[in-house]
Amino acid sequence: MDQEALNELATYLHSRITKVVLNGVYEITDFVEKTVSDSTVALNFLIPAADVSMVTLIEVKGQNIRVSSKAVNVPNLSDTLMLETFEIEEVTD
Repeated sequence: MDQEALNELATYLHSRITKVVLNGVYEITDFVEKTVSDSTVALNFLIPAADVSMVTLIEVKGQNIRVSSKAVNVPNLSDTLMLETFEIEEVTD
């Protein structure tokens, strides 16, 4: 697969991501930054400490899709800037 195809897939994924859901209930739809560079999608989002004191699950979602789901254990004592990246790669196995 050529690099252009990988870039197109990353651009498509970027267009489908609409929110981050924390702990299954708290939705973040305003990203500090949401970019695509070559075959990598990057999301920067802020977790306000006043709303979420402990993060146990981070899900990246779009309409009718779940892109990523990660169990975590992150105490949130002050507003925290998070970064999620997705690199589109060719599998050769």
